[in-house]
Amino acid sequence: MKALLYKEFKLAMHPMCYVFVFAFPIMILIPSFPISVGFIYILSCYPVLFLGANKGQQSNDLLYSTLLPIRKKDIVLARMFTVAFMQLAFILTMSALFPLAIWSHSFAPSAGIPLTGYVSTLAIAIIGYAIADLIFFPIYYKQGKSIVASTLLTILGFALYLMTFTVVLIYIPGLEGYKNFLTGNLLIQFGLLLGSLIIYFLIHIAVYKISARRLEKVDF
Repeated sequence: MKALLYKEFKLAMHPMCYVFVFAFPIMILIPSFPISVGFIYILSCYPVLFLGANKGQQSNDLLYSTLLPIRKKDIVLARMFTVAFMQLAFILTMSALFPLAIWSHSFAPSAGIPLTGYVSTLAIAIIGYAIADLIFFPIYYKQGKSIVASTLLTILGFALYLMTFTVVLIYIPGLEGYKNFLTGNLLIQFGLLLGSLIIYFLIHIAVYKISARRLEKVDF
């Protein structure tokens, strides 16, 4: 597994991925920028910069990996670890910039977001990432080349999920309590964040099992 992860970061992972991971979180400093939208950028890394384009399909990375004396399920696991690293690095970078964002938004108070609101948004986004991977990986590893279909469905599913829980439900009459819950007690929000991490882990166990089983059946 150590050698596979080395291959992922040294060969498979496009350098532009680091731009997406560490540069795009800076957009949180822009007043009026909807924070929840920023989480979508990592998903756009999947096809264009990581799982598809330059260093993916064109160089037959998946075929090359399956020809190595390793188990196919380890290929899936290594790729999932790399994606999880990208997601975590993006979230940590954005979170590190959040105090500076509060200062930046002080010049446009109506655009600011309280700490409790940010924590709950993180919790929602983390579960969204798990759902996105549940859509993407099984579709991609079913044939090992379904970049377009898997990406479109992943981004669409994530966008609909995120929009529902961060925008739509907030403005539905009668659900004012939901908005109050998202910006309520900070201890509750961190509990929600912890719960989202547990859900993230459990969903990815299912993603791994489904994807590994599908890749085992692919005949290159």
